Amino acid sequence: MARTVKDAYLATRTARANLPARKRPHYRLILQGLHLGYYRGSRTGSWSARRFIGHGRYQETKLGAADDVADADGVAILTFGQAQEQARAWFTARALADAGYPDPLVRYTVSDALDDYERDYVRRGGKAVGRLRHTVTAHIRPILGSLELEKLTRAKIESWLDHLAKAPPRVRSGRGQPPKYRELDSSAEGLRRRKESANRILTVLKAALSLAYQHEKVRSKAAWEAVKAYRDVSASKIRYLNDKEAKALVVACDAAFRELVTAALLTGARYGELAEMRVGDFDAMAATVNIPRSKSGKSRHIFLTDEGQKLFAAAVADKRSSNLIFVRKNGGAWGSSNQIRFMRDACDRAGIAPAIGFHILRHTYASRLVMRGAPLTVIASQLGHRDTRMTEKHYAHLAPSYVRETLRSAFGQLNLGAEPV
Repeated sequence: MARTVKDAYLATRTARANLPARKRPHYRLILQGLHLGYYRGSRTGSWSARRFIGHGRYQETKLGAADDVADADGVAILTFGQAQEQARAWFTARALADAGYPDPLVRYTVSDALDDYERDYVRRGGKAVGRLRHTVTAHIRPILGSLELEKLTRAKIESWLDHLAKAPPRVRSGRGQPPKYRELDSSAEGLRRRKESANRILTVLKAALSLAYQHEKVRSKAAWEAVKAYRDVSASKIRYLNDKEAKALVVACDAAFRELVTAALLTGARYGELAEMRVGDFDAMAATVNIPRSKSGKSRHIFLTDEGQKLFAAAVADKRSSNLIFVRKNGGAWGSSNQIRFMRDACDRAGIAPAIGFHILRHTYASRLVMRGAPLTVIASQLGHRDTRMTEKHYAHLAPSYVRETLRSAFGQLNLGAEPV
């Protein structure tokens, strides 16, 4: 049992100044076994807290300087009331820790939240781990990483978002090399692209912070929920190849890469999905290829046209079920960025300018289906979209029948030619 301690009056500067000097702090009881301490130094005093842990022993912690000389700032210099609040918070934290709960006083930063989010993303089967790490390392950690979640404010996030929208785009640099940037494009289109990119990065940050809130690492989500993404900055037009350009690109590709490009144009599959596709994923009887794990972490089947079926049948010939379908000239697997140079060179030979990225082949597949009247639900299923919202956003403008029927259904009849009453 804790010893009875004579209470010292600590509430005012005058009262503390009249306390006798001694080596040990003067204590005031807050609750049984819990005390606020004040140590009087030669010029100013300091606050501490202690709690009884049994067998005549106490656990102690320093809280900060007392406002004996300088005014309190609530952080380093504390009033009597502020010292009591911090002491109570420390007592609560220690009690929770004793009961096996996470210590609420442990400093939990934005970087900690990002680390936890990446682990959760991998656990859920997310495939774009490399892209996630690049986004976090290049754009979030440098400015926000060291901030404690409890001290994160709307103003700090909005300032960071504004910085992203004004900064020139980063380009890849070697490991350990300083970051490199493209020349700043000050045109309206350049600003739109930077704001669109900033919105995507904000989505990652919000997802990480929301997960931290779900895990009770932070008490409020108001700081980031109040931050709005830039409006009306989505690309007004999705780029895709017409039939002539698509054929020219295929002809311009090296043999091994040509097979990969052709497969993308005939399936709409992502580069990473094709690069990981194995012989066993192709079902000749059903005319499908299986994507065991897509970007969303879910599997899907892509139904093949006759042309697509012939391509895959030829690609899997004489290969074992576990073999990769598409490999490089040397027989090795296609790496995460091997396609970049091949696409650039093929576009140059095919006269496609500016050069496109591999993902445009996916847009080409979807756009061709839309313009030939395929239902958006079918296209969404082929692409692996959760529903038709993303499909409508990117491709609905290419489907005159879809737009026409939607307008007719929504607008109804005005009957302007009716006889006057």
